[in-house]
Amino acid sequence: MKSFVRVVELWVPDSSGTRLEYAGGLYDAETREFRDVSELAMFACDEGLPGKAWAARHPIILTDLSDSYFRRGDEARMAGLACGVALPVFAGDALVAVMVLFCGDDVRQLGAAELWHNDAERSHEMTLVDGYYRSPGMFEFDSRHISFSRGYGLPGRAWKTGTPVMLKNLGGAGEFLRAREAAKAGFNVGLGIPYANGASETWVVSLLSAPATPVAPRFEIWVPDASGDALKFQSGYCSRNRNLDASFATKSIGKGMGALGRALATRTPVISDTLKGDPSISAQSAVSAGLHQTAVLPVFSDARLCAEVAWYF
Repeated sequence: MKSFVRVVELWVPDSSGTRLEYAGGLYDAETREFRDVSELAMFACDEGLPGKAWAARHPIILTDLSDSYFRRGDEARMAGLACGVALPVFAGDALVAVMVLFCGDDVRQLGAAELWHNDAERSHEMTLVDGYYRSPGMFEFDSRHISFSRGYGLPGRAWKTGTPVMLKNLGGAGEFLRAREAAKAGFNVGLGIPYANGASETWVVSLLSAPATPVAPRFEIWVPDASGDALKFQSGYCSRNRNLDASFATKSIGKGMGALGRALATRTPVISDTLKGDPSISAQSAVSAGLHQTAVLPVFSDARLCAEVAWYF
């Protein structure tokens, strides 16, 4: 199985705080030469895809990696990569890291990556900034000509709650307003991740998954418990037919425990290229399903850690 997200990279400020340097990544066998180039790269603010997200202070989607500001375009094309989604993480005004998800260009893959935006001073609806679609039928057309009110559809629900939202059975879900075209396109699960920028603007990154080529073989949402010292399971999807709700219903992950616990303790993204030795119940379950790597993204609401999204490969 080849996932829709093929590469995950993490970029962090260097010691001078003026440039981003490489801090790890997840790759498959076909993208290792792209990794070799990334390991040597550095980006100033507003330079390259990570630097653009730093300067903008919100997610950036780049649906054409041959764009002039993407400095690794030739290597990305050779690796079969076609789209990048940069997710910046801030602590107040200071950038902590930028996580970048790269999607593949294989014509046999199904999936979508979207960026939605609302400016409350100008509109009461959320509209598409841009999207990358590997889907048959009219799904892309409908997506480019639809808008969402607060609380409606996947982007609208993430906007209203201010926390990541997962919708399953997209083709039959009343909450997913593009259900008919999603069913035709073969999409089954959607993940929406909100980003607020000040008092008036909100962005939502949505990732739409298909059974044969999921966004990632497993992805999960964990939220802090009342104490803030542990995580409890909220929602998840596993392409290996594991019942995550039953597995994690009464479980928790303590601060500092494994990749998810480290993200809780440090409030920074975590990439782990091996889950060997990770004691958390989530990692142990992933390993038993044949998954051995993870990327964890902390999501904030008004400077408060409200959730963590974990992708497993």
